[in-house]
Amino acid sequence: MKTDDLVAMLATGAPAAPRRAAGRRLTLALLAGLPLSFAIMFTEYGLRRDLVQAMFWPMFWVKVLFPLCIAAAGFVMVQRLARPGVQLQRAWIGVAVPVLVVWVLAAMAWFGAPATERMPLLMGQSWRICALSIGFMALPVFAAALLALKSLAPTRAALAGAAAGALAGGVGASVYALHCMELTAPFLAVWYVSGIALPVLVGAVLGPRLLRW
Repeated sequence: MKTDDLVAMLATGAPAAPRRAAGRRLTLALLAGLPLSFAIMFTEYGLRRDLVQAMFWPMFWVKVLFPLCIAAAGFVMVQRLARPGVQLQRAWIGVAVPVLVVWVLAAMAWFGAPATERMPLLMGQSWRICALSIGFMALPVFAAALLALKSLAPTRAALAGAAAGALAGGVGASVYALHCMELTAPFLAVWYVSGIALPVLVGAVLGPRLLRW
């Protein structure tokens, strides 16, 4: 929304936008971006060959669900930050708690393993591409979320951009998890969290530039 448009709307006494307008626009953005993220995964990476078997392993679900929790919290944060005067409240806890849980699991695995096995737990086989791949798969949702925010009225642009990055990063990591063969907590704690943090940082930088009124 442009500043002049907002002033004109207030001057003419136009009715307030529906309360759920932000949620609807963000949902549409997610529905537009998510298929593209899956398309990137299928065409450039492919599903892991033992996906059905992996679905019976607890760590597979940790790998899928902890970024999904971050994405859900990011959605709530973006929805609130898209509306002037709406408090963020404790939505950020939904981002922090999954990360802390994975870090605790990583510490337990790290200190419980022999010294010679610790680095393989951390580095796995795909540490070089993991974070960037998550960022790549997050890109469609990230772009769609920023476009949705642009059509709304965020007043804290950097924070709104970072929240859009958390939403996109969580989605990208969950989609990438369907390809990734790694299952150790130290790997997730470093490389998955780094991949999710990447769009968060980019969103915080781009937000003030792209979301200004």
